[in-house]
Amino acid sequence: MTGSASPDPSSSQTDTIFAPASGWGRAAICVVRVSGPATRAVLEALAGGVPAPRRLALRDLRAPATGEVLDQALVAYFPAPHSFTGEDQAELHVHGGLATRTAVLDALAHVPGCRHAEPGEFTRRAFLGGRMDLSAVEGLADLIEAETQAQRRQALRQLEGGLGRLAEDWRRRIVEAQALLEAALDFSDEGDVADSVEAQAAAAMTALGGEIARALADAGRGERLRDGYVVVLAGPPNAGKSTLMNALARRDVAIVSATPGTTRDAIEVRLDLGGLPVTLIDTAGLRETSDTIEAEGVARTRAKIAGADLVVWLDPRDAPAPPEPAATPHLHVATKADLVAALPAAAPPVAADLAVSAATGEGIDALLAAIEARARDTVGDGSDAVVTRARHRIALQTAHDALARGARALEAGDTELAAEDVRLAARAVGTISGRVDVEDVLDALFGAFCIGK
Repeated sequence: MTGSASPDPSSSQTDTIFAPASGWGRAAICVVRVSGPATRAVLEALAGGVPAPRRLALRDLRAPATGEVLDQALVAYFPAPHSFTGEDQAELHVHGGLATRTAVLDALAHVPGCRHAEPGEFTRRAFLGGRMDLSAVEGLADLIEAETQAQRRQALRQLEGGLGRLAEDWRRRIVEAQALLEAALDFSDEGDVADSVEAQAAAAMTALGGEIARALADAGRGERLRDGYVVVLAGPPNAGKSTLMNALARRDVAIVSATPGTTRDAIEVRLDLGGLPVTLIDTAGLRETSDTIEAEGVARTRAKIAGADLVVWLDPRDAPAPPEPAATPHLHVATKADLVAALPAAAPPVAADLAVSAATGEGIDALLAAIEARARDTVGDGSDAVVTRARHRIALQTAHDALARGARALEAGDTELAAEDVRLAARAVGTISGRVDVEDVLDALFGAFCIGK
């Protein structure tokens, strides 16, 4: 999905770009996208003419230089501005064999004014052409990357404009408050007028600050859903962490050994639990050790625990429970439940939330259900989060703080300073939709897209 940085956006006015929009492996059909001012020339050169707009037409594709038939394809034409990019655009639905794709792409490269697209360049043109705002572009990127239903649901809400519309409404109202403050400054010699508009601006700033604060008070649900809910399996050596990891992943991902301290590095597995993305991490057993490599593994375990959303703390049934991890939410699980009958009568009890046996499968479904419930409480189901990226949170926090400073300045009688803070708030919110300069964001975002998207 990654590639080189996107080209200078000024090339959008001169170059016609093309790229496969479907996967590169062998397939029945490969869709090749074309966008730019030479799109009609491409269709005339390869397909013998331009089909009716937005209608699929069966055409022989020919090499412009030799007239050789390259493929029989379905061809579609989308005239500007009614296309994804807002430019003239075409799609060539060719057969998906490597030789056919290569021949068609080579033919396109020989049409004057055409070149291969850079990663994300089609979507960048859609943004620059006003077809999408920046938050919708990010939603599209998330939709392409979505691994679970909850991630898909959240990304689709953002692509459809959930965050963009809200941000634009906030920005419009902030600008209105700014206009009121500017009016107060213009009519400062007329006390009644100035007091009236300042009071209106203060009320608007208070309401906006409250709405933005509520959007921020979501414990990072949107970001955590995008990244995945992180669960760390932790406990003393030989607590059954690696065996349980294999049982939860339903495949052998971790080496299991009766020798204590054999797990040295963290092993990660991505799971889909009820449509929620969960990253499960097996870690080294926690104990004091003089072994340098094992000590490094223990240090990494503690770092993983500190960054986890949930620690599944494992204890064998035949040993007292070590101290539970502090600060991080945890689920205490007693392992090796199948061996409980063989325990000595004097064995100390383990107070656990659940008992499991990786050998027999006992308690595994209950543990997965418990992890899913904790994850759902934390990240939701993708239907309600407003903020989905750290960039959004920083922008809204900046706007909230600026509005709060502006309100204090206005209360202190400094209308000019309040107006400047409100202007800063409008600019911060504008970065969410891309209404202000966000070139650094654009380069990083579009460079991570697929070529052809």
